[in-house]
Amino acid sequence: MQSGRFFASGAERVTDGVHTETILSKGKNYKLNLVCIGSGSAQLSFTPASAGSKAAIPCDQSLVQQRITGHGPVRINVDGAKGATGVIAWRVDAV
Repeated sequence: MQSGRFFASGAERVTDGVHTETILSKGKNYKLNLVCIGSGSAQLSFTPASAGSKAAIPCDQSLVQQRITGHGPVRINVDGAKGATGVIAWRVDAV
């Protein structure tokens, strides 16, 4: 379900993780949608940390959504836990 204007997206293997940097307009709100399909879990974090909250991402096909605030360059990191396998898909929409 689309919730806003498409901004960026991608898909990565859990073992590789997601490590992407995007320029988000300062003070504007965005929605990050993540889904992990496989087994185990992954950990979401941001740089700067104030852009969003850390969160556990289960690899059980559950959709995890989070609002993030633009700070200029924002790095989104999702690292698989030890032994986690599968694929992580992500999408950022401007809201």
